[in-house]
Amino acid sequence: MTAKAETNTKIASKPKSIWLHPNFLVLFLVSGIITFGNRIYELALPLILYELTESSVTMSTMRGIEFLPNLLLAMFIGVMVDRVHKKRWSLGSILLQILVLLALFTAIQFGHPSIFVFYIAGFFLMTFGYAFSNARVSMVKQALPKEMLTSANASFNFITTLIGIMGPVITGLILMLPKLHEGLFITAIAFIFAFVILLFLKSEEIPVTSQRAGFWRELGEGWRELRSNRPLWLITITVIFLNSTAGMVDTTIIFLAKDTLRLQNYELGLVLSMAGVGGLLGSFVISWFRRKFRVGVLIAWTTLIVGITYLMMFFAHSAILLGMSLFFNGFFETISIVSIWTFRQETTPHQLIGRISGITGSLFKLGMPFAIMGAGWISQLADPSMVFAIACVGNILIFFGCRHSTLWTK
Repeated sequence: MTAKAETNTKIASKPKSIWLHPNFLVLFLVSGIITFGNRIYELALPLILYELTESSVTMSTMRGIEFLPNLLLAMFIGVMVDRVHKKRWSLGSILLQILVLLALFTAIQFGHPSIFVFYIAGFFLMTFGYAFSNARVSMVKQALPKEMLTSANASFNFITTLIGIMGPVITGLILMLPKLHEGLFITAIAFIFAFVILLFLKSEEIPVTSQRAGFWRELGEGWRELRSNRPLWLITITVIFLNSTAGMVDTTIIFLAKDTLRLQNYELGLVLSMAGVGGLLGSFVISWFRRKFRVGVLIAWTTLIVGITYLMMFFAHSAILLGMSLFFNGFFETISIVSIWTFRQETTPHQLIGRISGITGSLFKLGMPFAIMGAGWISQLADPSMVFAIACVGNILIFFGCRHSTLWTK
């Protein structure tokens, strides 16, 4: 082999940047648009309910119902994703979200739908949203080599947090309009753009020609893989409790800001955007943290620091203090979340990634509906700040659990 040929071989074998992968760019852009739309309706929907009922219980129930699809259906969706063509599945999921949003917008525009209509719409929106996100995990793992997964997940988190900065501010301006439900229509338009862009994804999936083992047997294979992956199993148990405390806090922030601090819509958007600023910075440094620390150590210490941010929220009696606590919360939650996502992708065989994502997705949200609805009752019967104190204590206990478990050495 000549020197020139050897040089060409080395160049060809050198991993390319993720930004040179057309499929990644399509998925990145689609995810950004969908995240933008989600930020609008996720804020608009609870605020519409708040204006109708002025009840923290109604708001927290709405949030709890939105997490039920992950709890009840995620593992079944994971089995289906491993079976189907990911691109067609994703297009169908986005289309169904568009139809639900337009139907809810029309119902509000021309009538007075009951609270249960909002609950049902929220359930289906989250179901179809999870169906898309599960398929995206599979497509990313299929399109990129292992060494690029951290960068890819950091990039997805980057666009999520960037929209987190822009989304609440834009939503605050939208919510200043007389008709708040117009935010739902804007979300539908955004999803239509995402649908069209996803059509340009060049799918390289190979059709499954082997005989299927059966739905329940395939689901069982996913469970056995998860249980055999001891570090991922321990992380999954940890995340069940972390998501519960985070869900309590996320639900209560809006009620605290609106009912206690009396923030206007645009002020609420600015305060919530601070979490996005922190998350954005976290996306820039996550690769460095992953190189320096084991995943178990990262999860444990970020859990403790996030708990401290909850304590900051407990003492936050102004928009400035609340914004500062959300900034640090977003920074350290991002490091924890991206580490968990990447570890799951790195250690899961490609043919099982849909099932593992689905099963862990269900387990991750196991305690959230109950924690969220409990937070609503605490806010209604006592004081919203008590929710932050309980969440802080919860994270401290989780930290000590991680510190004295085998997860610390993983």
